[in-house]
Amino acid sequence: MARLSSDLRSARRAAGLSQEKLASSARVSRQAYASIEAGRSVPSTEVSLRLARALGTSVESLFSLPEDRGETVEAEPMAGMEETALPARVQLVRIGERLLARPLVGPQATHYSMAVADGIVRGPGQGRRVSVELMAPLDEAEQLVFTGGEPSIGLLGRELRSRGFELIWVGAGSDMALRHLVNGAAHIAGCHLLDEATGAYNLPWVERVIPFKCTVVTFAVRQQGLMVAAGNPKDISDLSHLSRPDVSVVNREEGSGSRALLDRLVARAGLSTVAINGYDRALPGHLAIADAVASGLADAGIGVKAVAEARGLGFVPLGEERYDLVIPDHFLHLPMVEAFIEILRRPNPRRQIEALGGYDVASMGLLATA
Repeated sequence: MARLSSDLRSARRAAGLSQEKLASSARVSRQAYASIEAGRSVPSTEVSLRLARALGTSVESLFSLPEDRGETVEAEPMAGMEETALPARVQLVRIGERLLARPLVGPQATHYSMAVADGIVRGPGQGRRVSVELMAPLDEAEQLVFTGGEPSIGLLGRELRSRGFELIWVGAGSDMALRHLVNGAAHIAGCHLLDEATGAYNLPWVERVIPFKCTVVTFAVRQQGLMVAAGNPKDISDLSHLSRPDVSVVNREEGSGSRALLDRLVARAGLSTVAINGYDRALPGHLAIADAVASGLADAGIGVKAVAEARGLGFVPLGEERYDLVIPDHFLHLPMVEAFIEILRRPNPRRQIEALGGYDVASMGLLATA
């Protein structure tokens, strides 16, 4: 008898149903259902249709012939996989000998285009791993995995491709980016975190958070401020205007460098965050903030000048900050990391970043200092 591959278990769990409840809805016995889910028996056409109807899906999404499935590999799940319903599209990234599955679901998974999936996680693998059904044989091109919130990093992808490497950008605020580095889920992390005790950017945070030796390289000094609607129709010119009743804002998520900057400046100005309409409304990334302002969902939001200009928005400067790249020393010898650092020091990539507006690239590629 032909055997079937089944996604019943993941579909049932995603629907929040027990085996008993689903069996009752499909009008089969609990024992018969358990045998089907475990792959010990093949359901009839009638039972298959009942199960699909009970789960609000199609028979084809629940059952398939083994030869219709792609090759499978096992990978370590990256952050976010535990909250992701299965089956789930994933991007597979290599960090040394480790293969990690990055879920392509959630606010950091799309950047105004869909990321190409390498496979689909349909269930757990051995231990803490997940089983990934490949859509095609894995590309053997070496990957540079960058994590952070700097929107211009993608401009360096073409330079890396010309050297035979693929740039994978995992969006994250500064704090989460450093944690990805600690967990071995990235080669390079970007951050812009001020240490108020010393007045230094990034280096004190790296020393506190990262348990191994790292090299910190400057990316750029960039202008941060309030992105406002084109023409600044609400006449927002300083932070005190954020507490006006006719002004609404949108903020970055906790742990991001931009949120930390705004928190610090608001406190220094003696403003109450409770009095600022929308202060606790958070979005991930500069581009999401810009789109909220451009669409009229908010009157102002924290972000870099380059994104405001790219979206045709007004910009109220609040100050400059240094954005650094944190590289574990055990990755410095890797060819793609060496190539990335070399690219930072070349004239054309520097011109590309500078042309965006609001970036000082004089120190790009140099060792960061306090």
